[in-house]
Amino acid sequence: MKELIEFIAKALVDNPDAIVISEDEDADGTILVKLAAAQEDMGRVIGKQGRTAKAMRTLLNAKATRENKRAVLQILE
Repeated sequence: MKELIEFIAKALVDNPDAIVISEDEDADGTILVKLAAAQEDMGRVIGKQGRTAKAMRTLLNAKATRENKRAVLQILE
């Protein structure tokens, strides 16, 4: 799941080397994917009215559902 978000985020931003993604698993089995980008690229990652972030969360949830898991995307500033 980390690879999916990394691929999408790096395609969106001007500085793909600044993308940092970590993946943790909670006690209840929920996968937490944390995404950090350069400050000047945050607007591209989030999108107008959060549409890009919502789309990434939708894709992440679809992939997690196929694997019978639950996933959450957290965008760090």
